[in-house]
Amino acid sequence: MKQIALPLVAGSAESPPRIIVGNANAGVVDALSDPSKWPFRTAILFGPVRSGKSALARWFEATAAGQAIDNADRMDEDALFHRWNRAQENGQPLLLVSSAADENWHVDLPDLKSRLGAALHLTIGAPDDAMLAQLIALHAQMRGLVLDDSAAEYLVPRCERSHIAVEKLVSTIDRLSLERKQPPTMAIWRAALAESSRSGV
Repeated sequence: MKQIALPLVAGSAESPPRIIVGNANAGVVDALSDPSKWPFRTAILFGPVRSGKSALARWFEATAAGQAIDNADRMDEDALFHRWNRAQENGQPLLLVSSAADENWHVDLPDLKSRLGAALHLTIGAPDDAMLAQLIALHAQMRGLVLDDSAAEYLVPRCERSHIAVEKLVSTIDRLSLERKQPPTMAIWRAALAESSRSGV
């Protein structure tokens, strides 16, 4: 398990966002690290909401001298086909980030459809227990929330296996701790899990 720190944007005072690399995305990170192996130097990235697709795209642009298009599946198809052709002419790797969690991307333009069909398809999956624990720690750190070492041990078996569920769970723990003016102990963890369960997260 490791983290990727994204480069700072020039003039930015914010800390670089971090990406946990684990079972759900290790293969994606490896593929993004070597675009020379991509068919036609093109890859498409799918994955659940809040799973780090956009952050990985920015990391790819900063480290692989390639270009990335976020929400490419929502882009005008003629314009996207033009971008694909331009990337081919420039010999530049092109990463297309889909807003969808899976490979359900309907394309009407025949030329674009054939080229995207030949591209490397990458998908971020669901995090396992080890990655969930790392995600809990990361989101807590980002909020300045101090969690006991036993927090992950208690929360991981009980929380939904998704990136966004973990993010919302830690956010709820932080909010409840502030509202109750109490440290985030097991009583608050339980309340946060119960609230998450009621909200369907």
